[in-house]
Amino acid sequence: MKRSQTSHLKNAGPHAIFRARGGAKSQPRSSRVTKRSISMRLRRAAHRNRLFQIGLIIGFWAAGEALVRLLGLPLPGSIVALAAVLALLACRRLRVVSVRRGADWLLAEMLLFFVPAVLAVLDHREFLGLLGLKVLLVILVGTVAVMGTTALTVELCCRWRLRHDRAVPLGA
Repeated sequence: MKRSQTSHLKNAGPHAIFRARGGAKSQPRSSRVTKRSISMRLRRAAHRNRLFQIGLIIGFWAAGEALVRLLGLPLPGSIVALAAVLALLACRRLRVVSVRRGADWLLAEMLLFFVPAVLAVLDHREFLGLLGLKVLLVILVGTVAVMGTTALTVELCCRWRLRHDRAVPLGA
């Protein structure tokens, strides 16, 4: 190799010059597979690909279900998965951008998940009459009662907290 062909390697280290002169053939950078490159590809896919994000959410759900069955916990697997996702988001091991597009799609298409329930109601015509109105009334009253109780509990806790904070001196 002529000196003019290696002039661009003037400030390069000895290994780069050795490879440029024909020694130790190495793979091109684009074909090297390292742990970091795999991690970057997965992260890029998680940020850009909605289908990958939906799969990630389903994976969390499946892991939660498996954990509940393995440990015999008296909780739904989806709640355990939700707690795991919340913990990962809180400690910044999972970024919101990694699941946002998939979650947005699932929320936008949520009506499709209720189609089987609507079809079940249509199979039982008795729910379309007086019995259905009674069931609807019980559901609405129950929902209002739960929301009211929750609001009252939060209000009482906030008032207690304000009173408690005022009772403690600033220097304590």
